[in-house]
Amino acid sequence: MYCRNCGSVMNDHAAICVTCGVPVGKGSNYCPMCGETTDSMAQVCMRCGANLIIYGQQKSKLAAGLFGIFLGVFGVHRFYLGNIGIGVAQLLITVLSCGLLSWATFIWGLIEGILILSGTINTDAKGVALKD
Repeated sequence: MYCRNCGSVMNDHAAICVTCGVPVGKGSNYCPMCGETTDSMAQVCMRCGANLIIYGQQKSKLAAGLFGIFLGVFGVHRFYLGNIGIGVAQLLITVLSCGLLSWATFIWGLIEGILILSGTINTDAKGVALKD
């Protein structure tokens, strides 16, 4: 991974660049995937094709998985990942049944939470990969 501000090589788990101090995803001078110089208005890297717009906007796999396990009965994990329709369906099943079908949405959310944490579900609604 490369710093978007100064182009220095970064650790994949770094929160900030140790060279310039800029947080991951900030800046617009270099491609985060290949380190090539990019135009500040570019949407994709011309060298490797990486999407420069969505970089740094990844959702957390851990947060999504835990939302599914603990709050899946309300579809919170689906709202977090941007799957609004499925989230609304889980919420309505729970609320409109006055909790009588909450066991079904609990199992649904639990299974999806486990699938997210195991990596089977690994993208959000926009197709952006979840970060670890």
